[in-house]
Amino acid sequence: MKNLAFSNRPIKVREARARDSMPHPPPRQNMPEFRPTEQMLELNEDDEGVTTEQIDSQVQKAQEQLLQLKRQQEQIEKQKRELEELGRRQEELDRGRAEMTDKLTRSLVVLEREAYDAQKKMEQLRATRESFGQHLDLLESIDPKTWNPSDLTKELSRALSTVDDARTEYSQQRSRLQASSNEEHHEMPLPATSSGYETAAPSQTFAQWLQIGLAFTLPLIISGLIALVIFLSMTRSGR
Repeated sequence: MKNLAFSNRPIKVREARARDSMPHPPPRQNMPEFRPTEQMLELNEDDEGVTTEQIDSQVQKAQEQLLQLKRQQEQIEKQKRELEELGRRQEELDRGRAEMTDKLTRSLVVLEREAYDAQKKMEQLRATRESFGQHLDLLESIDPKTWNPSDLTKELSRALSTVDDARTEYSQQRSRLQASSNEEHHEMPLPATSSGYETAAPSQTFAQWLQIGLAFTLPLIISGLIALVIFLSMTRSGR
């Protein structure tokens, strides 16, 4: 029995190899199925109706999706434009703020310096005005008609000293104002003064000069008359 079983084994192997070498039939799922003509017509009609509805539904859904996507795209583009506009305005804000901060800071420094200079000049002008007013009052108070003939020389010297003081003060203040005006490129229209008394000559009339001459010679005339009276009285008493 063992020998018989061993001898049948090679035969089964050869049969298995023969079966494997034979061509296999194609699978059933790839084989076309033949249906009756009526059944094929009914199925085609049903398939066409369902396919049309599905296509219409899918087309409608696709259109809705396209419309929704278009709206989303428009919304995104709108947001993009708004963000770009915000970015541009932010840059404009930063640039304008930096520019105006720099200009205002420098302008404040300049204005503070100008205000200080203007205040200093205003104080100088106020002091000059007060000084000119005082000297003008002193000059206007000079009246040779009220002088005492016996103190004519003293009064005249005092008046000339008053005029000299006014001229000196005027020249000094004028020079200061002219110097500050030249620094500011603005001319101060103050008339110049002379160094002597010749400027007073054209302003005096003949009658005024006659009064001045009389005021100078009147003490001499009075002294001469007194001396003449004394001389005549002594002559008469000697006789």
